[in-house]
Amino acid sequence: MLIKNIFGHLKTILTHKFWVFYYSCKLGIPWRGLVHDLSKFSPIEFWESVKYYQGGKRSPINACKEDKGYSLAWQHHKGRNPHHYEYWIDKVDEGGVAINMPAQYKLELLADYLAAGKVYMGKSFTYQTEFDWFKRKLKKSPKMHSDVRCFVELSMEMLCMDSDKGFSLIKDLAKIYTN
Repeated sequence: MLIKNIFGHLKTILTHKFWVFYYSCKLGIPWRGLVHDLSKFSPIEFWESVKYYQGGKRSPINACKEDKGYSLAWQHHKGRNPHHYEYWIDKVDEGGVAINMPAQYKLELLADYLAAGKVYMGKSFTYQTEFDWFKRKLKKSPKMHSDVRCFVELSMEMLCMDSDKGFSLIKDLAKIYTN
C-alpha cells in the first residue's frame, strides 16, 4: 500500500504541475508555473500526503484535516506558496485581515484552481464545473480579499463564455484588481 501511495501521489503532483504550467503559459506567467508547488516535495508535505493519499480523486490534505482536525502539510504549504490567498492573511490574532495579492500570484492561483479541477474532476472537468466549485468555496472562504475574489470570479465567468478570448483578457484583469 505504501509503494502504491508513493507513486500514486507522485503521479498526482506531477499531473497537477503539468496542468498548472499549461495554464500559467496561457496566462503569461510560465516561470510561476514551472516553480509552482515545489514545497510538495518537502518531507512534511510529501509524506503526510502519501499517508492520506485519496487515489488522486481528492486532496490528501482534506482527508488529513478530517482525520486529525488539522494538516501540518497544509500549514507548511500555504506559508511557502504566495499563490494561496491564505498566505496573504495578516493579523490572525485580531480575527484576520485579507491582503490583496500581486497580479502574478492571482494568475497562478487561477492556474492552480483550474489544474486541480482537471486532476480531481478528470473527464467531467469543464470551466463551468470549476466555476461552480469556486462559488461553493466562496461560501466557506470569508477571508479571501475582495479583489482576489472578484478577479477569480470574473476570470472564471470569462472562461465559461469563451476560453480563447478569456485567457487573453484575464492577464489585463489581474492588473486591474491589483493595487
